[in-house]
Amino acid sequence: MTTTLFRGGLLFDGVNDLKEGMAVLVENDSIKEIAPAEKFADYQGDVVDTRGGTLMPGIADCHVHLIYRGEANPHASVTAASASELALRVLENAQTNLKNGITAVRDCGGKEYIEFPIRDACNSGRFLGPNIMASGRMICMTGGHGNKYGRVADGCDEVIKAVREQVHAGSDLIKIMATGGVMTPGVNPEDAHYSAEEMAAGVHEAGRFHKTTASHAQGAEGIMNAVNAGITSIEHGIFMDQECLDAMLERGTYLVPTLAAVKNIINNKDKGIPQSAVDKSLRVYDRHIESFEMFYKAGGKIAMGTDAGTPFNLHGENAMELAYMVECGMSNMDSLRAATSVGHSLMQFEDRGQIKEGFKADMLIVEGNPAADINMAAKSENLRTVFKNGKEVRFPE
Repeated sequence: MTTTLFRGGLLFDGVNDLKEGMAVLVENDSIKEIAPAEKFADYQGDVVDTRGGTLMPGIADCHVHLIYRGEANPHASVTAASASELALRVLENAQTNLKNGITAVRDCGGKEYIEFPIRDACNSGRFLGPNIMASGRMICMTGGHGNKYGRVADGCDEVIKAVREQVHAGSDLIKIMATGGVMTPGVNPEDAHYSAEEMAAGVHEAGRFHKTTASHAQGAEGIMNAVNAGITSIEHGIFMDQECLDAMLERGTYLVPTLAAVKNIINNKDKGIPQSAVDKSLRVYDRHIESFEMFYKAGGKIAMGTDAGTPFNLHGENAMELAYMVECGMSNMDSLRAATSVGHSLMQFEDRGQIKEGFKADMLIVEGNPAADINMAAKSENLRTVFKNGKEVRFPE
């Protein structure tokens, strides 16, 4: 049995306001006790001094693509690479996430299940990495968003078969493409792709096998099709309207906004990104912010996600999404919750995402007070260290 005591600085437990004067005792890979620091006055074991900083849960990024590296044209880069090279990229990106405080990721679409062995190796401890959920192949219609690497399926029977294939391959969740998107040429983000019946068939089949579901959904009709089908989370949600909002609130549907995706395309629009993606990003940018603001003000459940891997949306800079959400009107504390307790809840990591007795000790120490300045948690230069399952994360230099 090994124990470590964390004390000296502020504590954010993932849910409540920051506290002073608290200490956290970790035993092996889990949180043993949380109590006022004076209770541990006679403690003789290892101590981590958090003075001047904040101890907080590790961050969950609920929407990444580990197979992409943030290239100007990720699809072209992946197409040119061998399967073995792509596997190395997936591991490298996963470890880059962990180094920068992202202790859990939800991969929302790869290529030919290349990410699955890396997921298994990281989750089992064979390799050092974040906790990973992976959706496998995105399910999309003929010519639909993501069709280059997705599982193309048309009609209810074929969608059901596609879901079963993902379950058989070992997917943790099922991702279904409800609308067009920014990165696929020739499709309109506002257009609904799957019909309400097709979407309902896919979500129902995923539920039969106890899988959560995520839907790339940007246009309002597609969002409604996904929400009415019982989707677990809406990814992006750019053209959400009041009807969508009301339905999501009623059903408890999560929104994973991925503000970083469009923002990084626009900020780097002259650096070789396909022009169609730039044009669509410019078209949707203001509406994306508006949808986020309306959902947040209405009290909807928001889990942090970035779409990391899309153009100039780099693995390792994921936590900047915290600052982007705050820029759009979210409070610092709600942004921190979205990245910790809420994000882990969406991913069904029920014993992670909080500093709570009995939970796994996935934790960060950041400089200063992120409740007062969100950049203390958002910017990687303010990250002191990362702990995964109670052990400090150390990679060879």
